[in-house]
Amino acid sequence: MAKLIYSMITSLDGYVEAAEGDLGWDPADEQVHSFIGDLFAPVRTFLYGRRMYQTMVFWESVQAGPDVPPYIAQYAADWRAADKVVYSTTLESVTSARTRIERTFDPAAVRALKARSPDDLSVDGPNLAAQAIRAGLVDDYHVFTTSTVVGGGKPFFPDGVRLALDLVDQRCFDSGMRYAHYRTR
Repeated sequence: MAKLIYSMITSLDGYVEAAEGDLGWDPADEQVHSFIGDLFAPVRTFLYGRRMYQTMVFWESVQAGPDVPPYIAQYAADWRAADKVVYSTTLESVTSARTRIERTFDPAAVRALKARSPDDLSVDGPNLAAQAIRAGLVDDYHVFTTSTVVGGGKPFFPDGVRLALDLVDQRCFDSGMRYAHYRTR
C-alpha cells in the first residue's frame, strides 16, 4: 500500500504561511530544492487544495533550456508526469495535464487510492492536509524548517490534533534550513 506524505516548508515556530505571507526562505536554494526534487520524484499523485494547486501549476510551463538549471527542469518534468487531484468547490477548470477536480475531500476515496497505488502520494496545502490528518490518512511528514520566526499565521499541524510520530531521518542544509522526516506510529 502506498504512503500518503504531507510536506511543507515551515517557519521555526511552525507556520507554513506567515500572517503577511513571507517565511523568509530563498526559493532559489539549490541544495534544498535538489533535495526536495529527489525526495518527491517517486511520488506519482499529488492531492492539492485550490490555493496550493494554483501555486504549483507554475511547474506545468517550466521547460528545460539554457536558462533553466537542471534540478529545476527535472522537478518540473517529474511534476508534469504525476497525476494531480485538486479539491475545490470553486475552481471551474484546471490548466495542467493529468489533473482532475474533486468537489469534496472523501477520506474513503483517498484510502482506496492509497490501497491501489503502487507509488506514494502527497497531500499538499495545510487546509487539505488537516482533513487528511484528522481522517488518519497521513503516514509520513516531511518538515522543512527555516531559521525564521514569523509570530503567527497558518500552522503546519491543525489545532486539536494529537499525533505520535517517530523521527525517521533528519538533515541540516548550509542555508540553515532543517529537514525532519517523521512517520506515524
